[in-house]
Amino acid sequence: MDAAGSARHRPVLAIHGGAGVICGAVTPRHRAGLRRALRAGWKVLDAGGASLDAVTAAVVALEDDPLFNAGRGAAYNAEAKHELDAAIMDGATLRAGAVAAVSRIRNPVLAARAVMEHSPHVMLAGKGAERFASRQKIRLVDPGYFRTAARGKDLEPRHGTVGAVALDRDGNLAAATSTGGVPGKLPGRVGDSPIVGAGTWADNATCAVSGTGDGELFVRTVLAYDVAARMRYRGDSLQRAASAALAGIARLGGTGGLVAVDRRGRLAMPFNSPGMFRACIRRDGTSLVKVYP
Repeated sequence: MDAAGSARHRPVLAIHGGAGVICGAVTPRHRAGLRRALRAGWKVLDAGGASLDAVTAAVVALEDDPLFNAGRGAAYNAEAKHELDAAIMDGATLRAGAVAAVSRIRNPVLAARAVMEHSPHVMLAGKGAERFASRQKIRLVDPGYFRTAARGKDLEPRHGTVGAVALDRDGNLAAATSTGGVPGKLPGRVGDSPIVGAGTWADNATCAVSGTGDGELFVRTVLAYDVAARMRYRGDSLQRAASAALAGIARLGGTGGLVAVDRRGRLAMPFNSPGMFRACIRRDGTSLVKVYP
């Protein structure tokens, strides 16, 4: 990439750690976790790396943090067990990969990427996904790994999902999302996060999106793709498209939020819930870490 190319595409990264009613105190550790994930993703982009690698790195950092409902900090289902979902999408090729209802994969986003890159499929679920991950040398853990003191046997309804979107110096977009799902969910429930177009979307022609909130409504409204479709077919700006897509959730009585970046590096991070853990590094290099409006 020459200097002119670098000037055309200044890298951008945005992450989220869940939206909704933020139960309990927001501590410096939450903000530190967001900053840690932001640094992990930005290190890739700042070195000229790919957006796909950046969102992977950011989401892995959030999965490893027990304060967020993904990976290590995943919520319990109705049987006090864990079932995790994740997806990743490459805006340059429209390739995507996902895993759903897995209980032994330490970093589901890595398994989702392996599905995308090393299988002919888009989604694998349950034990089949775990066997595939094992064959790909992705780390499996005992289910007890996910039983953290921070989460406890928390069955209180709340939103919690982590995700990242990025634009790299080559102008390529990517998105990744990972979740422990709704606390107290029925075993086998799969939400929007691993469903391409619902909780995760990336397309170089429009934008990259990662959502968090009332998953069933995100699925029913195909929220992530709705943002891209409004840009493609209506000519809406990213901010207008993201806000309008989220308004569709509100009309159905739901709440949530999303982070998105378009092909020119413009960001949108709307939410209609009391708070959303979010952070970004903009085109000009300035950063933001926030929870409440």
